[in-house]
Amino acid sequence: MVVTLPISKTILTIADVENKFQLMPCTAPTFFREWQDDLPELTEIERATLDRLLVRFAGHRRRGILAEGAVDKLMISPLLDLVGFYEPEYEVRTEESVEFALESDEEVLRGRIDTLIVRDRIWILVIEAKRTIMASLALPQALSYMMCNPELELPSFGLITNGDEFIFVKAIAKPTPLYSASRLYSLFFPTGSQDLTEVFRVLKQIKMQTG
Repeated sequence: MVVTLPISKTILTIADVENKFQLMPCTAPTFFREWQDDLPELTEIERATLDRLLVRFAGHRRRGILAEGAVDKLMISPLLDLVGFYEPEYEVRTEESVEFALESDEEVLRGRIDTLIVRDRIWILVIEAKRTIMASLALPQALSYMMCNPELELPSFGLITNGDEFIFVKAIAKPTPLYSASRLYSLFFPTGSQDLTEVFRVLKQIKMQTG
């Protein structure tokens, strides 16, 4: 009998996701260079837009914790729009349902992705917005979703954010399931403006690499 389990309830820790998918962290410096090497420069319009987003987001954040919907409207969606992921050549899905059948277990993991950007069946970007103290706490769930990529030999790129913190993730299922993560970017003073700029440059890089 096959049992269907929600990803959010089943995948709780990094150890859980590594065991479920036989996934291993990759420490090779060449595996995930997209967030480090030859990042594209920003235009003046892009810099001005990022400054406005940061000021606006900080103003709303001062009033208290922001719900996931507010984080999306104030920061995530404007970033994706500015980088060009909402253009017609990309397919944008929200609240996407995903399933992953495990070969070794009689169970299917099921969950929902906040935002999924698709082009030519390549899962380019998975957005997992969490109202957690640390964005890294959403890493197991985001990795689980990324491992549902139907193109097993093509890498998936993910972005985890709670609005204040951003982490990029790269994963591939074949020939060996591997993953790696970027450093944590934070919008808190005094590095907020610089880190938001770097987040946007990485988004541009991923778009260039997968476009």
